[in-house]
Amino acid sequence: MNSSATSDLYRDITDFAHTTPSWVQHLAELWTEAGLLLFGVLFIAVWWYARAAPSRAVAVAVLAPLATAVAYVCSEAFKSVVDEERPCRAVAGAAASLVPCPPVGDWSFPSNHSTIAGAAAIALALARPRLAFFTVPMALLMAFSRVFVGVHYPHDVAVGLVFGAVVATLVVLAATRPVAALAETMRTSRSGLALLLAGPGDEDRPRGRHADAAGGVGRQDHPTRAGRR
Repeated sequence: MNSSATSDLYRDITDFAHTTPSWVQHLAELWTEAGLLLFGVLFIAVWWYARAAPSRAVAVAVLAPLATAVAYVCSEAFKSVVDEERPCRAVAGAAASLVPCPPVGDWSFPSNHSTIAGAAAIALALARPRLAFFTVPMALLMAFSRVFVGVHYPHDVAVGLVFGAVVATLVVLAATRPVAALAETMRTSRSGLALLLAGPGDEDRPRGRHADAAGGVGRQDHPTRAGRR
């Protein structure tokens, strides 16, 4: 995309950023990185919760961070092909970025942070659909913060969000079946580590608890277990 297409919007956002109170600016600087940590915490929580659910739910929960990592690698490869300079150096007359401008060679398009945010938001929503009400606004705010602090064009973050979401969805859909089969095998193992990772499943759960634990893609009972109920 031609960088000049969103340069004016970039100037407007960075000008606005400089009119906000200092605590808002510091919060935006913090959120660009803290959002990544919060997604990491959610990955762990969703996996732990899914251990008491059918194997497909465990598969989707495990794939969520892996799909996000794949999206990041694809984004990084994409950046090396496009070679778009950062707006904090390229846009004439723009306000100074709130954070140090990344060095030359750390290209702008697409935004890796936004790619990770988009991938994580959708992957977590596939594992636990109700989380979409939290993860999607998280991702949007994280993407906006990258423009707000002055290190990305608006089109960098928009494409990053969509790109991450698409890649994560494809990875989860493609890999859920084999990973679920692996989780089912691990649940029959005598290895303590295997049982810790895959969880006990839902055979011993009181009926009605965590009814939507499998969520979205993972919401499907194992046929042999269903027959014993």
